[in-house]
Amino acid sequence: MNKFKLFVCYVISSSIFLITAGQQKAINVNWDLLQNIQFKERFVKEIGGYMLFPTFPVNIKKLNGTEVIIEGYVVPFDIKGEKIALSANSYAACYFCGKAGPASVMTINLKVSNKKYRTDQYRTFKGKLRLNENDINEFYYIMDDAVQIKN
Repeated sequence: MNKFKLFVCYVISSSIFLITAGQQKAINVNWDLLQNIQFKERFVKEIGGYMLFPTFPVNIKKLNGTEVIIEGYVVPFDIKGEKIALSANSYAACYFCGKAGPASVMTINLKVSNKKYRTDQYRTFKGKLRLNENDINEFYYIMDDAVQIKN
């Protein structure tokens, strides 16, 4: 093989490696992992009282900003269909009813609005995970640009 052909093969194989290396595979996460957090009580001036704020361990902090996959039970709450809540538990046993912790639910910001989701549909979503340590008006976990991938 002449030097030119070797060079072309090297460039093509290097390009393929760079493209593959640049593509990050979504990480499957589960609720057991996400619920394994600690809490700190802090005074919140806006409500004039104390609230629990999450303290994420290192293994969860590493997931911040990465693409993840998670499954759970749908809890619609946005009439525009731009977002839903996803719960580790069905509605009868979810966080809203006091039978689970605040780390058992996340906001799913849908990439494409969908008003057809119904309570307790079991669905799987993929999107970018964002951790919330301070905003009392939001869940601890938020998935942005989410798309349903199964079910």
